[in-house]
Amino acid sequence: MAAVTAAAVSLSSFPAAAKAAAASPPSPSSCITYPRRSAARAVRVQVSTTETAEAGPAPVKTEKISKKQDEGVVTNKYKPKEPYVGRCLLNTRITGDKAPGETWHMVFSTEGEIPYREGQSIGVIADGVDKNGKPHKLRLYSIASSALGDFGDSKTVSLCVKRLVYTNDQGEIVKGVCSNYLCDLKPGAEVKITGPVGKEMLMPKDPNATVIMLATGTGIAPFRSFLWKMFFEKHDDYKYNGLAWLFLGVPTSDTLLYKEELEKMKAMAPDNFRLDFAVSREQTNAAGEKMYIQTRMAEYKEELWELLKKDNTYVYMCGLKGMEKGIDDIMVDLAAKDGIDWIEYKKQLKKGEQWNVEVY
Repeated sequence: MAAVTAAAVSLSSFPAAAKAAAASPPSPSSCITYPRRSAARAVRVQVSTTETAEAGPAPVKTEKISKKQDEGVVTNKYKPKEPYVGRCLLNTRITGDKAPGETWHMVFSTEGEIPYREGQSIGVIADGVDKNGKPHKLRLYSIASSALGDFGDSKTVSLCVKRLVYTNDQGEIVKGVCSNYLCDLKPGAEVKITGPVGKEMLMPKDPNATVIMLATGTGIAPFRSFLWKMFFEKHDDYKYNGLAWLFLGVPTSDTLLYKEELEKMKAMAPDNFRLDFAVSREQTNAAGEKMYIQTRMAEYKEELWELLKKDNTYVYMCGLKGMEKGIDDIMVDLAAKDGIDWIEYKKQLKKGEQWNVEVY
């Protein structure tokens, strides 16, 4: 059993009724409106010309035990040819008016039929057909809600989606098919969902682990799901006692996604949750350089390196691909001071499920 203790979706743009409903899971009748080597010893066998030695038993392979919360994880329950059809319960813009682009938070009904975990993704198939008259291909989105969902009843799934609009080389305005479809969804509209998929970003089993989360923009989605489970919910079999440290990089303060929720978590668990923003167009470091996520992390580089040397520290990265190189640049010299090759060390972290990356 689990319960949401502070599951108010504290988004400043949510209507008052929406906040109240999220704090108290709605009845079915109100849903549509609200919205982880064993070494096998080698046996040397000598065979004479007069007798044949019997071969020893084959070595038994030891199954790898994951360090992540992967027991019973379901993947690909729903596929493109037979997707689950849910309904949009809520869809609200969560970026300010001065933000360079729009990002929306949306909640879909699942009636418990999509048994996802924190860190997984779902696919969405936009309505209509492409230029060849074929159904649109699915697009994957990281889930932005805990397994209990925003309403705490395990019957919804939430996404955080940025509307893709850009000008191509010919000067034409191009709109991303699926992102615009999702951002334009109205409560009550049907939505075709596939999955759930993915195991890379599953949370660690160890409730005392240090979890360092690095996000840019909508890459915050899986970490919102982590943090809700850590700080907004009560579980009989899980209580987080470690350190969760989130670095969130965005261009402007109007694009600080879920800021109120994150600050509420920090107030609730100041010894367990650290929060650092990097606002590139508004903040600079002491050298006057723009404050990107790696710039902010560089301010804590010695502390971060000490944490990365521990076997219960897990790094999760979601967002823009260039972010990882920036972090490599920080860690190379620090590791070298300890006689460690950072790139090789990072490979060992990956092998041990302690370095997890989902970038685009």
